[in-house]
This record gives sequence, C-alpha cells and structure tokens, in this order.
Amino acid sequence: MSLYLLFDVGNTRLKWAAVESTQYPSDQQKKLWAYSGSIGSKSLQSAEHRAELADYIARTLPKPNAIAFSCVAGQEAIDKLQSLFPQWEDVEWMQLLGNSPFDGIRSLYQDPSKLGSDRWAAIIGGRTLSKTNTLIINAGTATTIDLIGSNGLHYGGWILPGLSLMQKSLETNTAQLPLAVRGETHHGFGLSTNDAIIGGCDAAQIGAIQYALNVAKEMNQPVERIWIDGGNAKILANEMRQLGKPNSISIETSEGLVLRGVWAWLLKNL
Repeated sequence: MSLYLLFDVGNTRLKWAAVESTQYPSDQQKKLWAYSGSIGSKSLQSAEHRAELADYIARTLPKPNAIAFSCVAGQEAIDKLQSLFPQWEDVEWMQLLGNSPFDGIRSLYQDPSKLGSDRWAAIIGGRTLSKTNTLIINAGTATTIDLIGSNGLHYGGWILPGLSLMQKSLETNTAQLPLAVRGETHHGFGLSTNDAIIGGCDAAQIGAIQYALNVAKEMNQPVERIWIDGGNAKILANEMRQLGKPNSISIETSEGLVLRGVWAWLLKNL
C-alpha cells in the first residue's frame, strides 16, 4: 500500500493531508482526511516553524511514496516547502499548475498558465465529486467562482475579495467605519453599522453567486450543483440555504477541494 502527501499553500493557510492508495478522490466519507492539518502560510518564513511542521508530519506519517502540491504564495514559499523533509530527498515532489493537463477537463482560459493553481485544483476536485454543470466556489482570502460544465469544459470564472478583505477594506479606507464583528445571523437590512457592514459584504458575495447562476443559464449551462470550500464556506452556504434560492440546485460544502484536486491529478501522473 502506498501513501501520498498533499499540500495546498494558499495566501493565508497552508493545508496538508495524507491519503492511502486504497482511497479515492471521489469518496466523500467523513474520515477521508484522517491525517491532515492546517497552519498559517507565513509559518513557512520561520525556520523554527518549518522545523516544527516537518517534525510533526514526519513523526505522524510513514515515508510517503510521492508528495504533490499546489501553491499560490510565490516561489519563496515553494522553495521553503520543498526544504521540509531532507530525510526524504528521494521522494518525488510534483507541482500542480494552472495549465497542468487533466483528462476529461479542459479550460477555456485564454492563457491557462495564468490560471491560479488553487482554482484549477478545486475545479478538478469538484469534478471528481460530480459530473453535472457545477459552480466551484472557494471562499477564502479571495472568493473565486468558476463554472465547469457537464462536458468537462471550464468556462472561466471570477475573483473577488473575500469577506474578511471586504470588511477590512472598509475599516482601512474610511474614516468612521470600524472593523465589523460577525455576531448572530441577521437577514435583511442592517440596523446598526456593524450589521450593515456584515450584511452588505455577505450580500455582495451572494449576489455574485446568483449572478453567476444567471450567466450560466444564459449560456445554456444551467447549474445543478454548487460546491463551496474555504474558511467562509459555511457562512455562504447557510446564507444561500436560508434565502431558499435557488431551491433546484444542490448546495454543498466540501472541505479540501484543492487538496482533493491535487490528489486526483497526482494519481493520473504517477
């Protein structure tokens, strides 16, 4: 039995998971990520934190047969990531890029090399879970919305500031607006400045998703399923469900869509 170690290095969080060759990316069982973890991506900048991370993973797992990763945090982060396990120097590191081929999926991006590897990995991950017209949403530091058709075509997508960035921009660039704090869920117009900011940012995100559904329908690619991942996934999914729209579309959160996509791509390239 083989073991594969996977990394997703984002702008805010570094996530990892280990999977066995007896498992499959299309499996949605809850214990799929039995060996996994997450830390701040900036931890890679510290030699002490890198040593702690490497020691923890090496003590937790046996030597992997391959290591695969996606990274959008820059070349320095990649270099530091690949320095973690000198004792495993014979293990191959494989990097998923935005233009890495994957059987059954093709992007219509003008220059696929400019497509973020996290978006591409999430698209692959979503495709392993469902083969219908699907919106893939990664709600993290940025919110990305991508459309993949049942025909395997990635029709492109959008990138907008995530919830925290939206809220922070109001605090940073205005004289009197504070950094809002999320409290109890409130629907409708805000009756305080705090609720107005939280509700407004939520509405902007939900509005973008609804607009994406409308555009997909105009393209004769009506969406049947929405997969949402990222730190704000539950917030957006709950908001959409409580609004009751669209009631004909399955809205599901899936932890680790990027890792799942990296995993599926790795299996195709072993």
